[in-house]
Amino acid sequence: MTDFYFICSKCGGICCKDAKPPITKRRLEILLNAGAKLENFEYKKYRYPKVREDGFCIFFIDGKCSVHNVKPETCVAGPFTFDLKNEKLEIYIKKPTICPLVSLLKEDQKLYEEQLCRALENIVRLILDLDRSELEEILKVEEYEIEKVFELNLCEYLRDRQKKL
Repeated sequence: MTDFYFICSKCGGICCKDAKPPITKRRLEILLNAGAKLENFEYKKYRYPKVREDGFCIFFIDGKCSVHNVKPETCVAGPFTFDLKNEKLEIYIKKPTICPLVSLLKEDQKLYEEQLCRALENIVRLILDLDRSELEEILKVEEYEIEKVFELNLCEYLRDRQKKL
């Protein structure tokens, strides 16, 4: 699996500004075990990392993510994002103006597919780990400069995945 850390650290943290990635109970425990402090998080209808006065995530330090190896599921999924409408899980990709990684992914089909699979895995884990009320709040967040790339029936996907286990 390709690690995009180099590219992510070169864009200036565009996606780390004004972002409030959801933090599940499981992810919170992982982050706390990695050294994060409980006071690094806010809870307003769902838990997310605090945002500094300059608009950046509290974990964005010296131009890079200080929790890169354990970062939230939506951050790992980037530049893919999602929406959930009834049982349909819709996957979107951000425009290159939001994430320079998109251009690289669109040039290399294998990398694109790797990251899409990684995104899908993390998004599904997030959806399953969130309380329903938290998920509903997250789904209210409007995202711009995105294009739909994939859709699946979440219930069917979970049934198929369960059969494989």
